[in-house]
This record gives sequence, C-alpha cells and structure tokens, in this order.
Amino acid sequence: MFGIVRPCRHRLGENLATQWMAHLCGLCLALRGDHGQFARVVTNYDGLLVSVLTEAQAERSEGRRRTAGPCPLRGMRTASVARGEGARLAAAVSLVLAAAKVRDHVADGDGLLARRPVSLAARRVATSWGRAGERAGSAVGFDTAVLVDAVDRQIGLETLAGPGTPILTVTEPTETATAAAFAHTAVLAGRPSNAAPLAEAGRLFGRLAHLLDAVEDRESDAASGAWNPLAATGTSLAEARRLADDAVHGIRLALREVEFTEGRLAHRLLVHELPASVDRAFGTVSCAHGRPELYGPPPGGPYAPPGGPHGPGAPTPPEPPHRDRRGLLAGCAVWLGLACTCQMCCGEFHDPWSGRRRQGLCSNCDCDCGSCCDCCSCCGEDGCCGCDGCDCDCGC
Repeated sequence: MFGIVRPCRHRLGENLATQWMAHLCGLCLALRGDHGQFARVVTNYDGLLVSVLTEAQAERSEGRRRTAGPCPLRGMRTASVARGEGARLAAAVSLVLAAAKVRDHVADGDGLLARRPVSLAARRVATSWGRAGERAGSAVGFDTAVLVDAVDRQIGLETLAGPGTPILTVTEPTETATAAAFAHTAVLAGRPSNAAPLAEAGRLFGRLAHLLDAVEDRESDAASGAWNPLAATGTSLAEARRLADDAVHGIRLALREVEFTEGRLAHRLLVHELPASVDRAFGTVSCAHGRPELYGPPPGGPYAPPGGPHGPGAPTPPEPPHRDRRGLLAGCAVWLGLACTCQMCCGEFHDPWSGRRRQGLCSNCDCDCGSCCDCCSCCGEDGCCGCDGCDCDCGC
C-alpha cells in the first residue's frame, strides 16, 4: 500500500470509510482477477481514486457492488466491494505506474536492486506489469501509451535537471499521466463534459504527489545518494510547500466544475484529505481542519470548532454490540492469520470474534481524533451532506 491519500477512519466516518474500503478491495480484486495474485502487491491508495471518481460520476446501478469472499486483511470476513470499469481502469494505471517505479529503482540501484540477479528479476516483473497494464487499459478504452511516454520523458528530464531548473519541469510528466487517468473517468461514466475539469484536477494531483514524494524522501535520498528533485533543482522546502498548497487549492476549484451523481467520498478525499497529506509530508498540523486558510471559517465563529453533536467534547456514541459468531478455535485461527499478515501490528482489522474494527498495535493515526471537527455544521459524521445550507468555503 502506498500513496499520498491515506485517510483517517475517524475523519471519514463509518459510511464513507466503508465506501473507501469497497474501492480499495475492488482495486485489489480487479488486479487479482485479471492479472493474478502477485499483481495485488501494486494495490495503492492513490490508484483507487480513479475508481472513486468513476463511480461518483456514474448513474446508480445495481451492478456497481459485489460481495467478496473472506480475506485475511478483513479478518476473514466478506465485504461489499466496488466492481466495473472504474476498478479495472484503476488496476491498469496502478500496474503501469508500479512498473515504472520498479524500473526507476532498478536504474537508481536502490538496496538489493543494485545486485545484478535481483535487478534482472525486477526488470522482468516490471515488463510483465507494463504489458498487463496496457492490456487492461485497452479493455476500458484507455491508451496507456500516455503513461509510458510520461515515464520515458521523466527519466530524460531527471538526467538533464540541475540547479536552477524549475521544479515544475520535473513534475510535468507525472502531471500529464494523472491528468489523462482522471479525465478518462469522465468517459467511463458517460459524462464527457467533466473531462476538462477532471484533467485539471488530475494534473494538479500529479504535481502534488510528485512534490510530496520528494519531500518525504529528501533525507533518505540524501543519505543514500539517490536522485531527489528538490535537491537536484535547488528547490527550497518553502517553495515546495507553496506549490503544494496551490495544487490543493486548484484541485478544490477544479472539482467545483465537475458534475457528480454522488460525490461525497471524492470530495472528502480530494478536498479534505489532501491538505492532511501535505501537513503530514511537511511535518506540520496533522488535522486537515486545522487549515482554515483553505476552507474558510466555520459558521458561528472565526476558526473555532463548531458546536453541536459533532463538535469536540460531544459524547461519543457507544459502539453497537456485536454477536459472537466464531468459536474459540476458529477465532484463534483468524488471530494467527492477522498476526502473520501484520494487520495486528500495522493497520486496522476486524476482531475475529466480535467483528468490531480495531486499531493495530503500532498504528499511527495522523489526526488528533479528539479535536477534529468538520469544516461546517451541515457536514455530519459521514462527510459533506451536499445540502445548500453550507456557507463555508469548503465546496460542500
């Protein structure tokens, strides 16, 4: 799992968190179904945005969800997962970009990839993923050549970049690739008028992803001697932060031009979670709602958390009781599976007996969940309600 959009469950709310997991599992299962078990390793948080955007624009249909079988990452429980062309496009994009990332690491000689036998095996894997992504893209009418071309140009630009080269010159191939992927979701959803604003949102998202990746890798790249766009072009952290904040603002404005059928999850991820990703990368305020300059003051006071049932200090509703559905031996077997897949340590998981969602022992929620508030009083626990009464500047 990798990507810059890693939402906190407490910010999403139960309903949107369930939808988000449906898209994540849908991407994973689309990779497995079309390209085999090993392809599931390229499942990533940013790739599922393509699936989210496609479904957010499409007309509601009964075939957009299916019930998936038990999975160790869900505590061996079934789940409703996203299906359809959005998930397949997300799989194609994930495969092509993962192939590019592997080739980039091979070229840099990172870690074990500096050894010839390992690098040769990695190249074969990257070639296989690239071809699989091309086939998957063709199946949904998406020409992955734009992604491959962007990757090839990226390598050339990095070779030529030096002090004084504008950082946006280096991020341009990533911007072009993500713009094409975002725009194609409008084609899949049958809303061609959305293609232009989604292309703009995708272009800025690609810029943001490239910048945040460079910021997060800055110290490790310096220690290992690996190429880093910020160090190579002499771009300061202050300038990178300015460009990142501008990209977040531009994405919010572009999404206002998009016509969604049901856009709450897309809005939450691309408008509310991206500022949190920027803060996480730069080590500043971790809660997106601590960024009033992006959203404007909430109703009822300048930048003060709104009151009401969702404000800080409000009583937390008790978790509904769950009935035991597994015996001792079956529950212990699932616990063992969770431990072997690291879910007990590094993520969230469903309790094998009660079904309640639990935090992993080493999980690191990036928000102060006790003090976060929604940006406006009409946004309930499940995110922006889409009503007309929201008078803050978050775009609800």
